[in-house]
Amino acid sequence: MFQILWILLIGFVLGVLAKLILRGPQSIPWWLTMLLGAAGAWLGNAVSGWLGVRHTSGIDWIRHILQLAFAVALVAFVAPAWSRSHRNR
Repeated sequence: MFQILWILLIGFVLGVLAKLILRGPQSIPWWLTMLLGAAGAWLGNAVSGWLGVRHTSGIDWIRHILQLAFAVALVAFVAPAWSRSHRNR
């Protein structure tokens, strides 16, 4: 149970950071921000594992940068599509 809460919390933090990094408004709901951040964290972990930098001594900076980069990419891709689909309603 706590692992799911931790994943959602990290997803929310990454999603909010991604929205802050991107220019302009991203009119997506908080729950979608959290899910995109969690997906970015998952993708960043997977890629860092493939690159062999997932577990290093000290802070895994490359893994965290990859997680944030994927969260930014996902928010940048999904936010305009979300806005277009909900503007037409």
